[in-house]
Amino acid sequence: MDVRATAAQPNGSIPNGSTKHNALVAGADRHQIIDDQKNFTSELASQLKHWGLHDTGFDYDVVAVFGSQSTGKSTLLNRVFGTNFDVMDETRRQQTTKGIWMCRGQDMNVMVMDVEGTDGRERGEDQDFERKSALFSLASSEVLLINLWEHQVGLYQGANMGLLKTVLEVNLSLFGKSSNQRTLLLFVIRDFIGTTPLANLSATLTADIQRIWDSLSKPTDLQEAKLTDYFDLSFVALPHKILAADKFENEVRELRKRFVDKTNENYVFKPSYHKRIPADGVAFYMENIWEQVQANKDLDLPTQQELLAQFRCDEIATVALAEFNEQAKFQKRPIELGRVVEGLGGMMRQWKSAVLSRYDRDASRYHKDVYSRKRTDLLAVVDSVLSPLFLGQLKNLHKACLVTFKKEMLEGLRGENSNFADVVTAAKDKCEVSFVTAAKEARLEDSDWVWEDELELLREEVKSVSDQCRADETKKMVNQIERNFKKQISDPVEVHLNVASARMWDEVLGVYRETLDKSEALYLSKAQTFNCTDEENASSLATLRRRAWIALRAKIDEQTADPVLLGKLRTHFEERFRYDEDGIPRVWKPDDDIDGAFKKAKDQTLELISLYSRIRPQDPENAYEFSADTLTAHSDDHQLEEEFDFESSLTVLSETKVLDLSSRFRKDADAYYVEAKRSTVSSIAQIPTWMYGVLVVLGWNEAMAVLFNPLYFTALLCALATGWMILKLGLVGPLLQVSRTVANEVQRQATDRLHQHFSQPAMTQPIAARSRNDSDDEGGLREELRQRRL
Repeated sequence: MDVRATAAQPNGSIPNGSTKHNALVAGADRHQIIDDQKNFTSELASQLKHWGLHDTGFDYDVVAVFGSQSTGKSTLLNRVFGTNFDVMDETRRQQTTKGIWMCRGQDMNVMVMDVEGTDGRERGEDQDFERKSALFSLASSEVLLINLWEHQVGLYQGANMGLLKTVLEVNLSLFGKSSNQRTLLLFVIRDFIGTTPLANLSATLTADIQRIWDSLSKPTDLQEAKLTDYFDLSFVALPHKILAADKFENEVRELRKRFVDKTNENYVFKPSYHKRIPADGVAFYMENIWEQVQANKDLDLPTQQELLAQFRCDEIATVALAEFNEQAKFQKRPIELGRVVEGLGGMMRQWKSAVLSRYDRDASRYHKDVYSRKRTDLLAVVDSVLSPLFLGQLKNLHKACLVTFKKEMLEGLRGENSNFADVVTAAKDKCEVSFVTAAKEARLEDSDWVWEDELELLREEVKSVSDQCRADETKKMVNQIERNFKKQISDPVEVHLNVASARMWDEVLGVYRETLDKSEALYLSKAQTFNCTDEENASSLATLRRRAWIALRAKIDEQTADPVLLGKLRTHFEERFRYDEDGIPRVWKPDDDIDGAFKKAKDQTLELISLYSRIRPQDPENAYEFSADTLTAHSDDHQLEEEFDFESSLTVLSETKVLDLSSRFRKDADAYYVEAKRSTVSSIAQIPTWMYGVLVVLGWNEAMAVLFNPLYFTALLCALATGWMILKLGLVGPLLQVSRTVANEVQRQATDRLHQHFSQPAMTQPIAARSRNDSDDEGGLREELRQRRL
């Protein structure tokens, strides 16, 4: 018996030729039961003893793996069952497992079979061993793991559906009459990225297996046999082993639980799958199955004519595909970079026509069935190469058309009189026409490719972009209308609030209603160009009303701020206290009723604080029109709705603020009252008229002396002329500044001189003289105190 034909591996695999010592090498827990030359081992029974499974009776299970070469089957088994099968060197894409190997699962009574992968380049077109190994693993195992990539789901050859069909058909004819041949087919979908849900992939694989079962050539007595009579299907998905290593390991651990945890609801080793063969008879049972598989003629090689046709057709197709692949490779890179390749459809038609023409010219003289079958395969390969180019072209067209749509829409909206609906419709039509034209050009007529689905996706994105743009433009329009509204109500509201009256709030609300009606009409006229629905218009108008009310309240708050409102109160008080009914300023006289006028003006002014404190229109229609219902209906601005409280917005000044303003105003009014009282006192204390006569009599001689003395009179005239010239020339300010500067300089000089004088040290007096002076001073002080007491 041969073993795996590889060099010595780090995990203890053995080179070719050491068949006798395979089970004796230290650490070599795996065993090759069928080598790559289709020979069954004679040492399986002893190996089962070595594993400790020979005497377990029925307490064991058998699991095998099936799938394409280099899809990670050995890695999967090692991760799930703790085995040590050789895995592929990721730097070298080559065959790793040759033949069929078996190993015991770690800490479990499970015989794990690692089957050589299908579709390997080493065997090429020789599918004999693939069919027989697949049939053997299906017939001898309880659970068959079918390992495949996610992108292989939906493929016929890529997912080994053709091989599986042959195996199922032969299995049914050989072992279909046995009552204990029920098997679980567990599909392990690798590199699962989640774009297509697992349920959809499971449905696709289930449909494919059912279709294969329905197409089988069943024995006469098994014509009514159903797939569910022999097989159960289960599906599991594993993420990418390298790109999502953590997720891969987590999912593998979950998968292992299905094989080791009997309490798990998805536990796979059900009693109905067991072959009911004692463990000590497993070696003989498997060897018998392999002999039946080997002897079956349905798995034999084709005829020599078909073999020749297959060889030559494959060779011809390979040559034809070589040139085709070179041509397609140059366009693959631009598409992967997201570019739209002009004339891609024409190029693909030319490539495909050249491939088929060359194949038909050289292969049509061989076996017709093989020629036709290989031609179909060739078409599938060509389409599989061209299909990604077509799909990539559609994706790139999708992105390019969407970018163009956005650009043209934004450029169209820059115009002053642009109509949103017309701009969007024109851009959308142009986008769809461009996509459909390019998509039709890229589609091959004899293929089942479709571009309508991508067009629907493009339409959805275009609608989403246009709706978002419409929402943005609507918001901009509402914001602009709101700014205009603020400008329009600013001056009228300020004027009405400055003229306090009983109908002040009616006037303010009238301005608000009139301006708001104009704003709403402006919105509706512009909204017609946006194709807005009635619900959207109602919501936008409700938002506009709330924002307008908030803007009005902001203006009212501005005009009722403490400094502004106190100024209004002072002005109102002055107009009623310091001016009479005709608007003439009052000159208070001692006999005027200052107290009565003061009390009346103050009371009237204090009433205004109550008027300003709350918005109270006298007209009932205004009170109803500006209610909470009219400002909160049809709202979709939830944040604004939560912040907006209409009832509280009617209160301009709180009770505390009213009391504070009243107190501050009374202080200002008291100051006006005191000023009025002082003016009456000053008018009473004025200079008597007779005093002016006394001044004339007493100063008559001095005045005559100045007038009749030429020197004094000339000096007086010069002084008057000089003063007149200074006034006319505007030199009063400069003269005062010069005089002030000279005075300051004189004061500074004098201060410096005094400091210098008093800072000189005093003459030193004799000690005796100072003592005498101190005694004199003390005596004088006592004398002064005595005199004060007397």
